[in-house]
Parts: sequence; structure tokens; C-alpha cells
Amino acid sequence: MPAVPMSEPGELQAHFDQTIARDRRIEPRDWMPDKYRATMIRQIAQHAHSEIIGMQPEGNWITRAPSLRRKAILIAKVQDEAGHGMYLYSAAETLGADRADLTEKLISGRQKYSSIFNYPTLSYADVGVIGWLVDGAAICNQVPLCRSSYGPYARAMIRICKEESFHQRQGYELLLTMMRGTQAQREMVQDATNRFWWPSLMMFGPPDDASPNTEQSMRWGVKRHTNDELRQRFVDMTVPQAEKLGVTLPDPELRWNDERGHYDFGPVDWGEFKAVVSGNGPCNAQRIARRQAAHADGAWVREAAAAHAAKRAARKEAA
Repeated sequence: MPAVPMSEPGELQAHFDQTIARDRRIEPRDWMPDKYRATMIRQIAQHAHSEIIGMQPEGNWITRAPSLRRKAILIAKVQDEAGHGMYLYSAAETLGADRADLTEKLISGRQKYSSIFNYPTLSYADVGVIGWLVDGAAICNQVPLCRSSYGPYARAMIRICKEESFHQRQGYELLLTMMRGTQAQREMVQDATNRFWWPSLMMFGPPDDASPNTEQSMRWGVKRHTNDELRQRFVDMTVPQAEKLGVTLPDPELRWNDERGHYDFGPVDWGEFKAVVSGNGPCNAQRIARRQAAHADGAWVREAAAAHAAKRAARKEAA
């Protein structure tokens, strides 16, 4: 039989463009532009790294949680974050990325993770505030990714968002409990809110006019909303929750704007954001050092797993 002729590059690009235009999914076996593949690997890897590094701030409080119930809740949440990282690394692998290479890029500082995880957790109230604000911001950012144009990423996000939603509610419940407690507990919650509010707004990335990847990602359907749109949505969602809790958000310019139909809020310190992303945040060095140590300590597990897999493959071949 005659060989089936390969499609011309222009035809492949046209098919890709039509798939995006029709709001359909790009799957691993589909042709895609090199820049699209690189963009997806970068975004998914950064997301996976964030989940793995994000285990550290709250994991730091597992042994100091005030009850067996709270310890169990926190252990389950940290385990969920590890699972999210694994889903996402698997999604990156469908694009041809190598998980070991991605890990090496993380621990060597060649790939980034979310800036929020470079802030310390100074009190147990931080666990609740991370659930409320940090996971709340993550939900705002990630729910639209369930409709991302890359299929494996979108499908992974469906489960991740369900679990993140539970984490947000759990964090809020913890804060409600503390706000009904002693004056010292209420002050602890307010202090944690003061420290995490602005870094939570930074989680959405730089303003639109300073975000080099947003425009292209929007055209490809990788992102559905701009950074500033998502940041505004988060503020509008969070202010009523803060009022219900009885905490004050640390922004004197925060007020409802009838004309816009949104809350106005003060300027974000983008100088601080750039410093943290560049590796100069309060905990950057500590987070990477701990991840490097964990990777080194787990070398024997990876070696044992590889040896076991090789043995099974040899037995299968011999049979």
C-alpha cells in the first residue's frame, strides 16, 4: 500500500488553530506548536513544584497541632498536596517532560514555584489563614484551568479543585473556631491575616501590563482570565468572608465601588513580589534546602523501585 503522506506544517498549524478556536482540547498525541508545548510544560511544572513546596509551611505544624483531630486534618491536607504534585508531574510527562529533570530544575532553582510559599508560618492560625486565603486564591486561579485547552492538565485540575475547595472550607472553619475562642486566639488570627493578605494577592502574578505570558496563554485557551481579573474576583469573594469572621483586612483603601460593582483595593508591593520570586524572600533558601535534603534522603527508595521494576521486566521477558 502506498504510504500516507505527512501533513504539511501549515495544515497542522491550521488544525491546531481550529481546535483552539472551537474550544476543544489538545491531547498528547495531537500536533502542537513547540511554543505551546514549552508553555504548558512551564506552567504545569511550576504548578506541580508549588504543590510539593507547599507541603512545607503547613507540614511544619503537624506535630504541634492542638488536638488529634487537627493533626489528622493537617496530615490529610499535606498528603493531598503531594498527590496534586504527582498528578501534575504526570500531566507534564504527557508533553514529553521528564519528571527527574523537572525535580532537578526545582532543587537547583532553575524553575519557579508560587511566591506565597516563601513566607513563614509563625503561628497555628497561619494554618487556617493559608486554607482560607491561599487556597481561596488558588481556587479562583485554578477553577478556570478545568477548561484549559490542554486535556490532561484540565482533567487533573477537576480533582485538584474539588480537594482545594475542601481545604478552603476547612481553613475557614478553623478560623471561625479560633475567633470564637480567647482574645489571644483572635489576635493570632488577625496577625496571620495581616501577614498573608498581600502575598495572597501576589499569587495571581504581576499586573496584566507586566505579564509577558498572559496574552499568548489567553489566545491559546491555556488561561481563561487575566491576572488582574482573577485578583479582583478574589478580593470581591474574600471581603464578605472576612466580615463574617470578624477580622480586618490590612488595606485602608479597601472599599466598595458602586460604579464599578467591585471592591477597590490598594496597590500591591510589586517590588516585594519580584524580590521573593528572585529568591530573596524570607524562606526561599530554607524551602529549597529542605526539598534538596528530602530528594537526597529518598535516593535509596528510587534506586530500590528501579531495581524492582528491572527485575520484573526481566522475569516477564524470560517468560
